[in-house]
Amino acid sequence: MARAEDASAAKAAQAGGGDVTVFAAASLKGSLDEAAKAWTASSGKKVVISYAASSALMKQIEQGAPAEVFASADLDWMKYGVDKKLIKEGSVVKLLGNALVLIAPADAATTVELKPGVDLAGAIGEGKIAVGEVKTVPAGKYARAAFEKLGILKAVEPKFAQTDNVRAALALVARGEAKFGVVYATDAAADPKVKVVATFPEDSHEPIVYPFGLTASSNNADAAGFLDYLKTADGQKPFAKAGFTLLKE
Repeated sequence: MARAEDASAAKAAQAGGGDVTVFAAASLKGSLDEAAKAWTASSGKKVVISYAASSALMKQIEQGAPAEVFASADLDWMKYGVDKKLIKEGSVVKLLGNALVLIAPADAATTVELKPGVDLAGAIGEGKIAVGEVKTVPAGKYARAAFEKLGILKAVEPKFAQTDNVRAALALVARGEAKFGVVYATDAAADPKVKVVATFPEDSHEPIVYPFGLTASSNNADAAGFLDYLKTADGQKPFAKAGFTLLKE
């Protein structure tokens, strides 16, 4: 099924000249834009970024989309790219971390304690809980694992409103179309129309790690330069400001 994100990614991938083309997880939007703007100001080089679910972007790379840098919201899709020889293994760096949170509309009078056996299904009632697609989208995969660890997956699964990426799940809650949603802490902080109801226990899902790497087809020295910049203190400032955890390799 064609998605708007796919179209925008394909359009960005056709950017010509010496632009650095980046395919990045939807949850990086804002902070990565800011980092790219700062690098452009200092280097004079332009960065073109396409945002979507890590799964959709990797599939586009596999189909030949000419991205040069890939930024994933989980290790699985980066490993997929490395295993398929689509990503230069030696270039991969684990740059960022995040937390998984349960959100509700900002004006909701709701409290939830995310503990084993919690009756979240009862709290949702006739409503929906927005999550990324649970088989492919990293945020959805983390959410499914967390609900399973809490022992409530079977109860809440029928209430899932699955989306193409984490920002789409955020939007459903912000518009009041879902009673709850599962997103990253940085997504929740970026939208005043939602509030964090609870944070999932760290041991309820795999650590949320964002690896960045160069694609195997990239021969653009500026792409490597931009990735190197993102490892610097200046390059990481926008991510720290947005609430990401800065990882030490």
